[in-house]
Amino acid sequence: MKFPSLDDIRLAHQRIQPFIHRTPIMTSEAINQIAGCDIYFKCENFQKVGAFKARGAANAVAKLDEEQKKNGVATHSSGNHAAALARAATVAGIKSYIVMPSNAPEIKKKAVKGYGGEIIECEPNLQARETTLQEVVNRTGATFIPPYDYMDVVEGQATCALELWGEGIPFDVIMAPVGGGGLLGGTALTTKYISPNTQVIAGEPAGADDAYRSFQAKQLIPMVGPKTIADGLLTSLGKINFAIIMKYVDDILTVTEEEIIEAMRLIYERMKIVIEPSCAVPLAALLKHKQRFKGQKVGIILSGGNVDLGKLPF
Repeated sequence: MKFPSLDDIRLAHQRIQPFIHRTPIMTSEAINQIAGCDIYFKCENFQKVGAFKARGAANAVAKLDEEQKKNGVATHSSGNHAAALARAATVAGIKSYIVMPSNAPEIKKKAVKGYGGEIIECEPNLQARETTLQEVVNRTGATFIPPYDYMDVVEGQATCALELWGEGIPFDVIMAPVGGGGLLGGTALTTKYISPNTQVIAGEPAGADDAYRSFQAKQLIPMVGPKTIADGLLTSLGKINFAIIMKYVDDILTVTEEEIIEAMRLIYERMKIVIEPSCAVPLAALLKHKQRFKGQKVGIILSGGNVDLGKLPF
């Protein structure tokens, strides 16, 4: 399997400039004191569509040839990838068809419509999503762009860490959450190309720990019945991303629901910014293992800020 090179990732970064923000890096003296190390938060909660997913979707759309663009793009997603792909397609002047489960949050459906996507609803199970998507692709000729298990998407997500490294900070550790693995895979590629000795460590909810178990067993173990407040991390780890993780990721640490909520609350209280639960998972992992990170410089990717404010867990 051929992974994107550092040159590929740099080209992707140039390619997606019209589609994305260069998000800020924030620090908190209070959180640093609590953690016992220097943390630099890469704030993808301020990204277009409110999440890092804007990067991968934009890169995948920008790499389509003219023939593919005529028929548009399609995907199945109930989350940030749905909105990200709809927006990237509209900015590129092409159509997008988004298969969403009927029970997807109304706010997510509104976002997809607002970005110009055409929603096709289906029963809320994976088989229905995949079958409906296949029908849409057959009917429209649209190109299927998966949310994470797709090299052009991983290449786009890798640009987030590229910006982090562009700040000239000598990181000892870079951390990201892991669900499907697109962000973690991209982050690991960029980091190991630029600074091979920097550790790449993922945070994962104990209630959706397929990446942790797969990493330990050295074989892909699909997730069955995940249960966590970190709704962005409910998906099973992708095959491409598993291959990258086994080669370039140093460790995966799991955290409880209570630890996720505590870390999420800490960011709200000390940094005054809106993040979704998935975002808090790497910080929760760091706080759980303080000794391991003591005195180090740690970059943490805050993956997104799409949270229903009526359902905050604190």
